[in-house]
Amino acid sequence: MDKRKKLMISGIILVVLLLVFCWMIFTRSGRRVIYRLAGSYIYQGVDKDDDLETSSVIIPFEKEQYKNENNNAKAEDSENAEPIIEANEPAPRILPDPRHEDYVSNYLLFGVEEIFNAKNTDTIMIASINTKDSTVKLTSILRDTYVETEEYGPSKINAIFAMGGAKAFVKVIEDYFRIKIDGYAYINFEAFENIIDSLGGISIELGEEEAEYLNTTNYISNPAYRNVKAGWNELNGNQALGYCRIRLVPTLGGTSDDYGRSLRHRRVLNAVFNKYKSKSLFDLLRISNNVLGYVKTNVNRQQIEKAIEDIVENRITKMDSMRLPVNGAFEAPIKYQDVGYPLIYDWDENIIKLYQFIYLDAREEAEVNLEKYK
Repeated sequence: MDKRKKLMISGIILVVLLLVFCWMIFTRSGRRVIYRLAGSYIYQGVDKDDDLETSSVIIPFEKEQYKNENNNAKAEDSENAEPIIEANEPAPRILPDPRHEDYVSNYLLFGVEEIFNAKNTDTIMIASINTKDSTVKLTSILRDTYVETEEYGPSKINAIFAMGGAKAFVKVIEDYFRIKIDGYAYINFEAFENIIDSLGGISIELGEEEAEYLNTTNYISNPAYRNVKAGWNELNGNQALGYCRIRLVPTLGGTSDDYGRSLRHRRVLNAVFNKYKSKSLFDLLRISNNVLGYVKTNVNRQQIEKAIEDIVENRITKMDSMRLPVNGAFEAPIKYQDVGYPLIYDWDENIIKLYQFIYLDAREEAEVNLEKYK
């Protein structure tokens, strides 16, 4: 083959490669190939969850006691009870399917506190990808939220995962908040630290009280890291975990108690989001390879591909946040139904606010949708 033919063949190959490159970068169908490759890579890396049921998880002592007492009471009642008159029993209320919109995908994110053999979910958030206004919306649900279920009776929402597993937890979220959950993902404390460290730390601004508290308590478990200061800090995983767990001192801005704690969770997630945005593609691949194995999820490959496509195609770089319950729409008694210090929601008002936040409803639209889905 002479030199001219070699140059011609090389030129044709170069043109074809250039056309393929342009197709993959400048057309949506081409970019979908990239999204599929990225989705497959992420899916292979995460720890797939098997939708654990009640029998395979640890039940807190007080809830096991409640179930035993409840079962014993039912057994005694069945021996002495009068015949049941079916006609007088109210028919069970069947809930409509929870709200789902094509422009929103909702994912339940939670952190599991595995201390003293417990599995409480002390961090609970709903991450919503909204392609209508091109945002990620983060909704914190306070751990003391009061719920009642037929299986477990009255409890706080952070005990549901320990009693029934992820599937039961998702069902409670859907039943009470009336939104469709498309998937879930969760990590424990150790995984959280490793993820933050893999990112190279996160930028968090601390108030004076927060900094002093972190430096003088064991919330930062490694004493060598108790050296934070008021103002901006680059927190490592151990420091960031300590920051997330603070409840007894107000946040920068003055939010206290569990309300401040949930605000810190949202600030950390926002910092993680910003850190990811600042990384190059090669850095993201390296980081993903390190952290994906820490995440347990039931999200499938197609959902991951869709999430990547939604974020990239809609140029989503903004994260909004809110907290439930909203101010003025709950009560906080010392005890209710034998549950200590629960948060009792005005459910209608909280769902209306949630619909306005996630789905961009006007107040009147949210009220109509509440009646439709509740």
